Amino acid sequence: MGRFRNMPLVSPRGSRRRWPRFLCAAAGGLALAYLVLLFPEREVPPPGGAGRQPFAWRQDSFWAELRQELLSARQAEPSALSNRVQAASTEIRVLLDKLQATAFPAEAVIFTSLETNLFRLAPLVAAAPAQVPEFIALANRTRKEVKDQSARWDLGSAMVRQRLYRLLYGTRMALEEVLLQMPQNNSPSPTLIGENEPSQTPAARILGVEIHSGDILVSRGGAATSALISRGNDFPGNFSHVGLAHIDETTGRVSIIESLSQRGVVITPVEHYLQDKKLRLLVLRLRADLPALAADPRLPHRAAASALAEAQARHIPYDFALDSGDHRKQFCSEVASAAYDAEGVKLWMGMTFISSPGVAAWLASLGVRHFETREPADLEYDPQLRVVAEWRHPAGLVKAHLDDAVTDAMLETALPGQGLPFTHALLPLARLVKMYSLALNLAGKVGPIPEGMSATTSLRVAAYRKRHSLIAERAAKLSEEFAQQNRRPPLYWELIQLARQAQRELN
Repeated sequence: MGRFRNMPLVSPRGSRRRWPRFLCAAAGGLALAYLVLLFPEREVPPPGGAGRQPFAWRQDSFWAELRQELLSARQAEPSALSNRVQAASTEIRVLLDKLQATAFPAEAVIFTSLETNLFRLAPLVAAAPAQVPEFIALANRTRKEVKDQSARWDLGSAMVRQRLYRLLYGTRMALEEVLLQMPQNNSPSPTLIGENEPSQTPAARILGVEIHSGDILVSRGGAATSALISRGNDFPGNFSHVGLAHIDETTGRVSIIESLSQRGVVITPVEHYLQDKKLRLLVLRLRADLPALAADPRLPHRAAASALAEAQARHIPYDFALDSGDHRKQFCSEVASAAYDAEGVKLWMGMTFISSPGVAAWLASLGVRHFETREPADLEYDPQLRVVAEWRHPAGLVKAHLDDAVTDAMLETALPGQGLPFTHALLPLARLVKMYSLALNLAGKVGPIPEGMSATTSLRVAAYRKRHSLIAERAAKLSEEFAQQNRRPPLYWELIQLARQAQRELN
């Protein structure tokens, strides 16, 4: 037996024969795993949406008339143009004085006159930069008088909601068109001061404005999905995120309680909050004359303190379904609404509706299950809230309008029952990344795919962002060419046409 002692148990030749079998088996196992991971998720039944009628301006001929008025105003003699601006401004002030003195129903003709006069004044002011501060003052006063009037209206009425939207969003749209037509060196300060609503809660100065504990910060992010949140509802708006300010009355420390899709509800130091990219920022404060605040002026601080304490006490996941009635998970608007609900103040007197079957299908494919909810843009119209200040940086305003126009053009292509597309071949890899993310979540960390978001949804989001970016890049070039040819930036409805053209070119 000694001669067999050092002989290998398997001959080299036999070993070489087994390697191909092992490789084949491994390849087969990987292929099987890929096929298993490639298996699609269960399809969600096509959502019906909120069942309302999405708002539409249907005023193309009026927009064309205003564009022609802008072109004519640019050629007008300065003193004559100034006289026209002053006469038109006086007419608007007369209407606002009447609104200040008398309560009117939403259907009153005075509101139609106010809307029309503001729109007709805008192209004149756009050609006369010196008149912009006066126009800003008129826009701010219009917002105040209209919101005061709307406190007596039934915001559940479709007619009332349209009236309020036309006046408040319409005034914002007119003002921003004026600002975008200004040369860079003539642009007004990016900080627009609203109403100095009194408050008895702790305060701190931020960016030159006094902020109080309990104030609500409504902002617009720079991501494509931020534009989708702003525009993907029955009344397209300009905001995509809500945060609630808390100010420690002992230390003066300012914290923003907010819900982020990647992390859920978090407490963000204000300096970090302001570093995050924001194309616009609005500060809202509860009116001091509300019965609840008259009884307890410190109510807003208590609401902010309770939101802060809850965020410290437990992990609150992000709510992709947008269920504003169940606070175990919370999306950004819900942080503010839940805090004030507990104090007996119901924010969002006008709820957000998502009725378009195509838009509802897109949002459902991203996890949305509630199409009557509370979204950031609609909080601006709540008559219980005053606008304290707003920051609009010219470059941010340009990007916000471009992103909005691209989003509007993309939403026009949304079809009922068809969710956002994604690259199906990447699903197995995305599922492995999701498993890794879940492991990180269990360790209290943040993964590449947010908690509560599926692998499929993450691919849809990535594909949507890429598509939006490509269209926006092309639309920006078309906008630059338009500005060179016409010696002015495109107006918003012209920008939408350029976005549609960019989208066709990329198809």
